[in-house]
Amino acid sequence: MPNEFLMPKLGLTMEEGTILQWLVADGTPVRPGMAVMLIETDKVESEVEASESGRLHRIGAEGDTFACGEVVGLLLAEGETAPSGSGSAATVEHPAGTSDLSVAAAAGVLVPAGGDGSRRFVSPNARRLAAERNIDLLTVRGSGPGGRVVSDDLDDMPVPGIAAAGVNAPPPASAASASAASAPAPAPAPAAAWRSSTGSSLTPATTSARQLADLLGVDLQAVPPDPHDGYVTREAVARYVRGRLQQPEAAAPASATTSAVAVASQTPTAVRRLSGMRGTIAKRMHASLHEMAQLTLMMDADMGAVVADRERRRSAGAGLVPAYTDYVIAAVAQAIRLHPGVNAQVTADGIAELPEIHVGLAVALAEGLVVPVVRNADRLNLDEIAAATSRLAGAARAGQLTLDDLEGGTFSVSSLGMFGVDGFTPVINPPNAAILGVGRIRDDLALVDGTVTTRTRLTLSLTWDHRVFDGAPAAAFCAAIVELLAQPSA
Repeated sequence: MPNEFLMPKLGLTMEEGTILQWLVADGTPVRPGMAVMLIETDKVESEVEASESGRLHRIGAEGDTFACGEVVGLLLAEGETAPSGSGSAATVEHPAGTSDLSVAAAAGVLVPAGGDGSRRFVSPNARRLAAERNIDLLTVRGSGPGGRVVSDDLDDMPVPGIAAAGVNAPPPASAASASAASAPAPAPAPAAAWRSSTGSSLTPATTSARQLADLLGVDLQAVPPDPHDGYVTREAVARYVRGRLQQPEAAAPASATTSAVAVASQTPTAVRRLSGMRGTIAKRMHASLHEMAQLTLMMDADMGAVVADRERRRSAGAGLVPAYTDYVIAAVAQAIRLHPGVNAQVTADGIAELPEIHVGLAVALAEGLVVPVVRNADRLNLDEIAAATSRLAGAARAGQLTLDDLEGGTFSVSSLGMFGVDGFTPVINPPNAAILGVGRIRDDLALVDGTVTTRTRLTLSLTWDHRVFDGAPAAAFCAAIVELLAQPSA
């Protein structure tokens, strides 16, 4: 039986990876520790090594995105045959007297209804869900690589004992309808034959097609299905949308709603996919706002002492001069020591206060945002923090950050001061409980002892999770940062 070559999970927050480049040609023998492919996660690019020996059979193509744990290739042993076409498993030898279906289920593959001897993968979770829901996997069309059946493919399948409209369909209104609902559900049929319990058409489509259609507001009934099996594919939805964009004034098909597709008000100059780093940022920030009780307060800090300290360092020619953000990070780390409840996160067991202080620094890139981490920032002096942030920012812009540079942050600092921004509402980087926004350095007029003078200030914007601590502790923490900035340490 071939060994599966999987998309790895390189960090706690990694959900999927994109194959940037195969480093080994298809059919090449590989050995443990040999770099096989280059992938891109939401944070870094990384080489993936083989953990077993075998002859590589590639399933995923460069540019394809897979969830962690999904099969992207196979490692074939001596004498094993590569799968035909784009299939996903080699021929598997099994003892005489055992059925193809039982051996396939144990091996994680499935004999298709055609009975031609070819096999396709079924993920372990999909097999478990199919058993729980009593769904015949022979009737399921896989949307994974090489036709692999994944758990999402079961979501749209009729479940025996439940109306074809889905598990959330209302209970039968009569004994006759109850009897009909308890009968085994038929295998998927072409689009014209699918009807829900309410009588409306339920177009058979792959999960990825449904997801894309939901995202773009497309009525699946308007999309031409595959002529061979009657299913609407993701590619068919994409073709339909491209056609509508090319003819924005064309009338909608009779079977579609009047606003089946959200057409751009003008012909776009470019369309950027919400995927990769941009897509991950979108998902994480939406989840952050959805799952946390986030509030923001703003407080001005007097930066006169910081400005004077920087000028003194610059005049002395003492090497690397700390940036204003470095002073803020140093003050944040010391303020967290005074207010340890800020260095926390919500877990299944409750609010976990963390012993080590690792401050993340948001760095803007052309393709998105990364947050490399200054580890144990409370144990570093200002010069060491400046050296760390300089290295991390340079590595981020050169695409050379490692996972160790990006994992484990317990608090984040984000600055928009260089863009002339005073205050803003930063969004917490999960699983942290707070984030500090840093505005621009500015000169304000101030009345001191009856005399008008100037003060150099910046605005700090603290967003915190109200589930973890309340407004008064948040204000006290921010005030501690202000006090520490007024007396910068060496």
